[in-house]
Amino acid sequence: MPDAEDVRRIALSLPDTTEKIAWSMPTFRVAGKMFATLPEDETSIAVRCPKEERDELVMAEPRKFWIADHEAQFAWVRARLAALEDEDELRDILADSWRQAAPPRLLDSHPELGLPGGR
Repeated sequence: MPDAEDVRRIALSLPDTTEKIAWSMPTFRVAGKMFATLPEDETSIAVRCPKEERDELVMAEPRKFWIADHEAQFAWVRARLAALEDEDELRDILADSWRQAAPPRLLDSHPELGLPGGR
């Protein structure tokens, strides 16, 4: 089961990613734009996710994904770390979120990260 240190290690391995404390929690940013957070007691992550996909994820896997009330109007979803299959799934989730926040120059420079949904 992935944990907060796995989140930190994987997120920081993505190009041009930094960690910054905001709202009393670790946040991860690409080129200054936030793509993941470790809220509350670091047992879940919040990541970018288009609203259409987010709703489908939550309906398909409610044990794994949910929408925090204060994030409902934004394109973000939460994932419970204990419900993730393994580090590969965590890496896919973080990379998808990173791609949504990364500027085109980084996406062009790192084709090995693939396209969103191209797991």
